[in-house]
Amino acid sequence: MSTIAVNSITDASGGNTASINGATPTNDNLMGRNRIINGDMRIWQRATSVTGSTGYSSIDRYDINASTSSLNVVQSANVPSTAGFVNSVKITVGTASSASSAYAYLIQMVEGYNWADMRYGSAAAQTATLSFWVKSSVAGTYGICFRNTGAARFYTTTYTISAADTWEYKTITITGDTSGTWLTTNGIGFQVIFDFGVGTTYSTTSNNAWTTVGSNYFGVTGTTKLASTAGATFNLTGLQLEAGSVATSFERRSYGQELALCQRYCFATINSASSTGSNPPLGFGNARSSTNAYIQQKMPVTMRTSPSVTVINPTSFYLNNTSNVSTTGISLDISGLDMAQLNVSVASGLTSTLPYSFLGSNANGQLIYSAEL
Repeated sequence: MSTIAVNSITDASGGNTASINGATPTNDNLMGRNRIINGDMRIWQRATSVTGSTGYSSIDRYDINASTSSLNVVQSANVPSTAGFVNSVKITVGTASSASSAYAYLIQMVEGYNWADMRYGSAAAQTATLSFWVKSSVAGTYGICFRNTGAARFYTTTYTISAADTWEYKTITITGDTSGTWLTTNGIGFQVIFDFGVGTTYSTTSNNAWTTVGSNYFGVTGTTKLASTAGATFNLTGLQLEAGSVATSFERRSYGQELALCQRYCFATINSASSTGSNPPLGFGNARSSTNAYIQQKMPVTMRTSPSVTVINPTSFYLNNTSNVSTTGISLDISGLDMAQLNVSVASGLTSTLPYSFLGSNANGQLIYSAEL
């Protein structure tokens, strides 16, 4: 039987620190450091390629949006060669715009439960550090903004991409905000916003300090605006937000852990291309009439709040008892944190009160449950 050697060693301050198999625990290998979910850009439940991205339509946990310009988003295998990542998010400008009232951005909102220990809004507010790998076809000084729950407190700063089409590692350290209102429940606790083309209407100068504003600012004036250049590209991976003034190594979680974290905010079903009736059901329920059934579907994790549902190709499903009955429509009847009930319609063929399973008839159908911030 193998054993784990735990030795007592003396640290720099003269105290004793446990060593496990010769490795000394440090901040770099502590779990739970990264407040960003899907920072290594691996999870894409909705789609791995979107033309004209609008909101939460592609990569999990990132709202990527533009008003008068257009941003195309794909999952990319182009990553920094020495950092150990598999994926990055690649953003390409389609239609360019530099209008003063325009906006183009990438944002991740951190849930209040995951930011509460930072104690923002109090005298004990902690310093935080953001780190990431970035590559762009347009070199220059870019803006980034941090905001609170209601966008009444903001901190703007910049980072520089020194060379075009070259992966570079960046770190940004911000002081803790001792003022303002910061939710510590399941609402928005903290916001990280990358400015791709936020016009002057929504921008302010880089202040490197927390400020109260009367407008919805989330951009930085005088910085490089990616969205003003058609065809410009921007890759991002290894995004990490943590307590402290030093950027530690990227916290690597298993794929299953990362997927489960994402599913608190979005759960997308996966359908099989087969319609033989042997596929794992997506849910179960009972017919209410010859044309209608209520189907219950279990969420894989407890969601942040009761989700809404988007149905992709509602005719790509069927109900089965002893034979398959193709669906004609699907809507959400009720939803909770861990369960949803669907109202499923068919042209005919159901027997009232009998049980039915709910399955995908091909790979084109998908149910997307959303509880995003």
